[in-house]
Amino acid sequence: MSHPVDVHVGRRLKQIRTMRRLSQTDVARELNLSFQQIQKYEIGSNRIAASRLYELSRILHVPTSYFFEGIDTSAENMQARDPSLEIVTALAAIRDDSIKTRIVTFIEDVSGVTVARQG
Repeated sequence: MSHPVDVHVGRRLKQIRTMRRLSQTDVARELNLSFQQIQKYEIGSNRIAASRLYELSRILHVPTSYFFEGIDTSAENMQARDPSLEIVTALAAIRDDSIKTRIVTFIEDVSGVTVARQG
C-alpha cells in the first residue's frame, strides 16, 4: 500500500503538470524516464526521490515545497480525496478556452470569489 505522503505528492505532481498543460510524456522526456514512471509517481505507487523532486520543481517552475502544500499528517485526512484537486485537473483538461471561462465564471458566481485573470 502506498504511503499517504507519496499519494499527496503524486496528486500535486499531476495537478501542476496538468495546469502547465504538459503530458506525462513531456515530463518523462525531460527526466529521461518513461511516461509509465510518471504515472506511478502520480498515483503514489512509486516514491519520488529528493533529487527527482528537485528536477520536477525546476521543470514545472514551482518550489519543491509546492508538492507538500496542503498536506495533513492525520491518516484519515491523508486518505480523503480533495475535490478541489479534481476540479483543477478536470478544468485543465478542457481545451476550449471559452468553455473553460464559462465554467470558471459559474464557479465564481457560486462561491462568491472572483479569480484574477491574466490579460
